[in-house]
Amino acid sequence: MRVIDTRSGEGASASAAILNGIAPSGGLYVPETFPHISLSEINALAGRNYQERALMVLGRIFSDFPAGGLEDAIGTAYSSAKFSHEEVAPLTRVDDYTYILELYHGPTLAFKDFALQLLPRLMSMSSAIERAPGKKLILTATSGDTGKAALESFADQQCAACVVFYPEHGVSEAQRLQMVTQKGANTFAVAVRGNFDDAQSGVKRLFGDSAFNAEVASLGWSLSSANSINFGRLAPQIAYYFSAYADLLRVERIKCGDPVNFAVPTGNFGNILACDYARRMGLPVGKLVCASNANRVLADFFETGKYDARRAFHITSSPSMDILISSNLERFLFEVVSRDAERVADMMNRLKTDGLFMLSPHEITCVKARLLADWADNESASKTITDLWSGSHILIDTHTAVGLSVLNGLRERGELVDTPTVLASTASPFKFGRDVAHAVLGGGFQAADDFQCCSALSEATGIPVPSSIAELPVKPVLHTTVCDPAGMGETIVRLLG
Repeated sequence: MRVIDTRSGEGASASAAILNGIAPSGGLYVPETFPHISLSEINALAGRNYQERALMVLGRIFSDFPAGGLEDAIGTAYSSAKFSHEEVAPLTRVDDYTYILELYHGPTLAFKDFALQLLPRLMSMSSAIERAPGKKLILTATSGDTGKAALESFADQQCAACVVFYPEHGVSEAQRLQMVTQKGANTFAVAVRGNFDDAQSGVKRLFGDSAFNAEVASLGWSLSSANSINFGRLAPQIAYYFSAYADLLRVERIKCGDPVNFAVPTGNFGNILACDYARRMGLPVGKLVCASNANRVLADFFETGKYDARRAFHITSSPSMDILISSNLERFLFEVVSRDAERVADMMNRLKTDGLFMLSPHEITCVKARLLADWADNESASKTITDLWSGSHILIDTHTAVGLSVLNGLRERGELVDTPTVLASTASPFKFGRDVAHAVLGGGFQAADDFQCCSALSEATGIPVPSSIAELPVKPVLHTTVCDPAGMGETIVRLLG
């Protein structure tokens, strides 16, 4: 596959895009053309396991990668040694029209594992294709889940180091401990005094800083990213939407070609964009539902066409969605404006300098034809967790609860027809044990820390606390570095030294 830059229109190979992470212009790489998967091929996926489904989808995307190497990489990434559920991404029925796609059975208990267990292998193959040996420095900003998944996947990898920046007070305690207890001499977790947008903007700034790049190069490194700005991070997520559709075919809930809606709790827009890309590749997607929390910049944008990041930042019970600048929206906009790279560059420059940009009336119409959007606050999400557990004995985390709350609201208002809808469940409820426990056990429940909350939640529900969460309180803290956004580059050089 060839890819092109959203801001310059210049092309590159997929392997070069994976190695570089971000385009020289500061834009993001998108497919030059989307490969097509036919309905007959989709129908055949119903009889295959997750690894075979992923190979079908990713083989079309990475068509210039060696087939055997890609098959081996997928087999290792999604093996039983990595994912605790034999189906990898199982689908759970809530009712006749609602299904939950469980994306949290990987080693770090979040959907990011689907991409980040595969990304180091994609980078290795890309290095061979591009004949680009050398050490890669993976710079990543995280709102909670990407950080641990990136550190886990690159730990002790030869010829790579991974530095993750997270907001000092903007992740759950479980997320923080997952990062700061990560082993590996080549991994570093750094707290940033600020929010996720500060960390993400800082990482992007470093990619475009020629002096910093030269200094890193003098130490023998070249930059890449494990954020979803990297096309190699985004592409593997496309596969699980095809897999969910195949599972509905397998249980004969739909016939091949029937539309299926997908609802996705959304912060940085990568997960829902992957579903839009699946649609462009031939998956019969009905409506896409973009669900936001109180940081409702996306919900407001899709309603009005005005993207305005000049607003209060809210710390919520769904911290991985506490984002005001959604990087992957740029890729979506590139399609909305008919791939006008100059228009995209103008919008992104306006966002950087003025904090906002506007779509034209025609562009707004194009957006609304492709998705629905709304938001839910902490109280609504908590009630959704309570109601789902008491009614169906299905336990979900706070981010998934935002998605289900929005989905239920759209249905109540008649904005969604009676079409099967798959809700992406992005993380284990035990990663956010305090808020989930309060929702299930009631407002009077008290516990000293998040891990006592997890224990109480497990006792009440009969669902075991995942061992990777239960062991966190006794693991040694290995990463204690804290920096200001302006000091991120200096901190990286010091860590590498």
